Order: sequence, then structure tokens, then C-alpha cells
Amino acid sequence: MAQHNQLGKKGEQLAVNFLLKNGYDIKERNYRFDKAEVDIIAQNKNILAIIEVKTRSSVDYGNPQDFVKPKQIQRLVKAVDEYVNINELDLEVRFDIIAIVKEEKGFNIKHFENAFYHF
Repeated sequence: MAQHNQLGKKGEQLAVNFLLKNGYDIKERNYRFDKAEVDIIAQNKNILAIIEVKTRSSVDYGNPQDFVKPKQIQRLVKAVDEYVNINELDLEVRFDIIAIVKEEKGFNIKHFENAFYHF
């Protein structure tokens, strides 16, 4: 497996652990619909959090959260709409980004709630 793929998998697991520690229930990982893949679907109380995880080995080329592009957001919204309808959910939906940067002695994790409205 390519090194960037290993880093991505590691980042997703760190994000899951972070969410669990903060009271989220993980509903799905790597949910696919059409051309979209939702990294994590989690629930916290009455909120269905759609989590896009971006992991980078450094910020030399920009912050991880800056790499979520409008076309990807459109695909995620479509996939989540399908997920909510199929599962007949009546929850508030929120789109988040968890940005992870590898540092010398570990990882820096930042959780941006309602992230698509801030970028």
C-alpha cells in the first residue's frame, strides 16, 4: 500500500477514536453512493455528523481542511441525502471536517463543525 494511503487509513482511525472519545456513535465508515465516499457517518445526540477526514504529513502545501473541494462537497451532499432517505432518519445533518497533521511526536487533530459553511 502506498505511503499516502497508509497515512489516510491511520488518519481515519485517529478520527474515529477522537469521535468516540467525544461521545459520538459511529454509524458508517467509508459509505459509498454513486461517485462519493463518506469517510465517517456518526451520531451525537440528535445530530448526524458527516465527517470528511483529511490527513497530511505536513502543512507545507496547505492545511488539510483546504483540500475539500466544491465538487466533492456536492457528491457528499448527494450521498448523505440518499443515506438519510434509505434509513428514514429524522436528524439534523451537519457536515464536518477532521483535519489531521502528522507531527514529530504524534498527530495534531482539529475538528471543524459545520465546516462546509466556513470555507
